[in-house]
Amino acid sequence: MSPVTLVTERLLLRPWHDEDLPPFADLNADPEVMRYFPSLLTREESDAMAARIAGAVERDGWGLWALERRDTGGFIGFTGLAVPRFDFPFLPAVEVGWRLARSAWGQGFATEAALASLDHGFDSLGLEEVVSLTSAQNERSQAVMRRLGMARDGQADFEHPAYPPEDPLRPHVLYRLRRDTWSARGAHSSDRDADRRPRTPDGVGTAAAT
Repeated sequence: MSPVTLVTERLLLRPWHDEDLPPFADLNADPEVMRYFPSLLTREESDAMAARIAGAVERDGWGLWALERRDTGGFIGFTGLAVPRFDFPFLPAVEVGWRLARSAWGQGFATEAALASLDHGFDSLGLEEVVSLTSAQNERSQAVMRRLGMARDGQADFEHPAYPPEDPLRPHVLYRLRRDTWSARGAHSSDRDADRRPRTPDGVGTAAAT
């Protein structure tokens, strides 16, 4: 399946390029960006992560897309859809997630890109539900989830196995959004579809190697 590129007013959600690897490594080594993750990533670990998620986009046509600003062409992180890698109690599920460079914070990019991802998930992939998860301490990401129309499922909160038992970041929260809720709130209205409609890219550079 050919990888899809999603276009919004300010962003491209696209397959990965080799030149994305250095800025991706920079953001994965930023303590503030990685504050709610188990650890910083080395360059090798960051490249391996990029290869894994880029490979999924190439294989499935969708996934955690590289995020590019349309005005500057700059890479600012990733946003998209993924199947969680751990054996969580709420599986099977598809997750919407994001990780942006600190310079891109506070400008609505995560919300804009996640909305485009949800458009694709519900309208093109036919998903019935999308979830999102984060550390219970990560209020910034939870605020994005609420702006997307997601609701916390308190009964599904869980302990993330990637964190040590004593780690205060181990308790995680789960947010859910169902297709009927998405449709009822007019989340994919025609005025936004004009900017965010998926397209199959022509001439897009090669994604990072797997």
